[in-house]
Amino acid sequence: MFLNLEFKDEGKIIDTHCHLDDERYFDDLDELLRHSFSNGIEKIIIPGADLKDLPRACEIAHTYENVFFAAGVHPYELKGYDEELLKTYLKDEKCVAVGECGLDYYRLKDESEKKMQKDCFLAQIKLAREFKKPIIIHSREANEDTYHILKEHAKELCGGVLHCFNASKLLLDLANDGFYFGIGGVLTFKNAKNLVEILPQIPKEKLLIETDAPYLTPEPFRGKRNEPLLTHFVADKMSELLKLSKQELLELCLKNSKDLFFKGK
Repeated sequence: MFLNLEFKDEGKIIDTHCHLDDERYFDDLDELLRHSFSNGIEKIIIPGADLKDLPRACEIAHTYENVFFAAGVHPYELKGYDEELLKTYLKDEKCVAVGECGLDYYRLKDESEKKMQKDCFLAQIKLAREFKKPIIIHSREANEDTYHILKEHAKELCGGVLHCFNASKLLLDLANDGFYFGIGGVLTFKNAKNLVEILPQIPKEKLLIETDAPYLTPEPFRGKRNEPLLTHFVADKMSELLKLSKQELLELCLKNSKDLFFKGK
């Protein structure tokens, strides 16, 4: 059951990364979304991670006016990668981005797997260019390769977001190439010292708010299922660290989200 929190007068938020297609939302999705939208969540983007989940993500987006989705394949889900199927979803009017895609060397077993991840990442960069959509990037323990690949192709892309930004100073440089930085519940964790330190160094016009729900639930609800309204606790911490009022912070991130994903819509 969703957390019955209320934030009616605290500004609008676009949750730019929320896995609503996850089975943990099967029982109460309608209630959760109606409550979220009546408490300041303006839009939600479901990132594509696994081809088998795309039909549900698409269905949810077409059921709710303010839900959108992205089509992509996470580096852990590369088997069965089907570019023609991805193209079908990328043509959908509710699809606003390619991804999440990228590199994740955390569980890497051998160099052949690394090459497979790079090839699949490059294929999805090509799709982002072809369909003129921004790209949602997953990068874990792969900063150098992520940086060099994005730097090489940045001019061909319509921007993108480094989802769940890992506080890499190297990746921070990509702000100059049209990339945004997704900030979520990790910022509220006690062990998030690097992210706390680097947050003020991110250009304010490149900040986005996300949940990565149902994962990475912020304090003080860590351990529970994450959900869109908990972006407010991320926003509280961001406004504190950036010395902005919460209203200023939310207006800033709302504009940034629209600039990346909904320009001209």
